[in-house]
Amino acid sequence: MNTGRLPWDEYFMRIAVLVAERSTCIRRKVGAVIVRDKHILATGYNGAPKGLPHCTEIGCLREKMGIPSGERVEICRGIHAEQNALVQAARFGISLEGGICYSTVQPCVTCTKLLINAGICRVFYIESYADKLGEEMLRQAGVELKRMKPVGRICPG
Repeated sequence: MNTGRLPWDEYFMRIAVLVAERSTCIRRKVGAVIVRDKHILATGYNGAPKGLPHCTEIGCLREKMGIPSGERVEICRGIHAEQNALVQAARFGISLEGGICYSTVQPCVTCTKLLINAGICRVFYIESYADKLGEEMLRQAGVELKRMKPVGRICPG
């Protein structure tokens, strides 16, 4: 029976798309939402650390250096959306064990390692990422990874 309501996965992914609108990354706007038992625990978007100038204000170091997507991720002023969601949960003492992460972009290997250690059990994403090691690590850790069709409006970088 069709109730006219969004399925839960689409609902949370649409929220991740909306969260991405806060991003200050020039290359790619990313949003993440971490959920457990159909309740939002934390959200995050990519941008510079708290109190520091954003790339929208001073430019993108990676663009200036011609670094391709998925390479040399340590050369970036920004914190990834998933990282910001994890930090938000930590600041407020929220356990993410058994949670589901909805991210507009497939997590990189660094975010993957953090999500695994935080106890995330499923990851949904829309856009693929050039880093295949993260995908392999999620599989090895028993974390379900699922690509979704685009929902709502995806924010271009």
